[in-house]
Amino acid sequence: MDAATITAPAVLILLGPPGAGKGTQARMLEDKFGLVQLSTGDLLRGAVAAGTEAGKAAKAVMEAGDLVSDGIVTAILRDRMAETDCAKGVILDGFPRTTVQAEALDGLLASTDQKINAAISLEVDDTEMVTRISGRYTCAGCGEGYHDTYKQPAEDGKCDKCGHTEFTRRADDNAETVASRLSAYHAQTAPLIDYYQAQGVLKGIDAMGQIDDIARDLQALVGDIMD
Repeated sequence: MDAATITAPAVLILLGPPGAGKGTQARMLEDKFGLVQLSTGDLLRGAVAAGTEAGKAAKAVMEAGDLVSDGIVTAILRDRMAETDCAKGVILDGFPRTTVQAEALDGLLASTDQKINAAISLEVDDTEMVTRISGRYTCAGCGEGYHDTYKQPAEDGKCDKCGHTEFTRRADDNAETVASRLSAYHAQTAPLIDYYQAQGVLKGIDAMGQIDDIARDLQALVGDIMD
């Protein structure tokens, strides 16, 4: 379905644990359908930089070392979704995280005669995800990504792209930390899965395959949703 034929802004929620590929898939959906990915971090940074009322409130809270309230985040989201580049729709990544936030989002959308078209869960196998994430490392010279199992340099210890011989790993990309992050994600997201299942808008995508295969299935799903 071409984005030009869509008559109302689409609202998609992308759910998935760290390492599931949400960012990659969201960028591909942006290109395919003319949607705009909105992540909580980017929303906050953008609002603060723009100096909006909600952004000023968020800045004051963050400078005090406190967490930005759901009300402020919702206000920032409202302002951002009203901008012209969001006319074809948005992909929400990282919001909502709780059922309270989900209810606030429902209220926001109702006030503008919009609705959630789908909450799409990128479904993964936790054991495989621990292997996938904990094996990642990057070239310290150019940032090219590698993996202990799935992608090693052609020449041991030397980057294929730039020839650099130093590599780095994220401190939190170890098996124990990854397992803990996955457990926390599932505990946090389970109520949202139930919430959107009850609304009849929950969709699932197998996110354990190749990036292009996942993209094909996800784009077919989104195309049907927006038809």
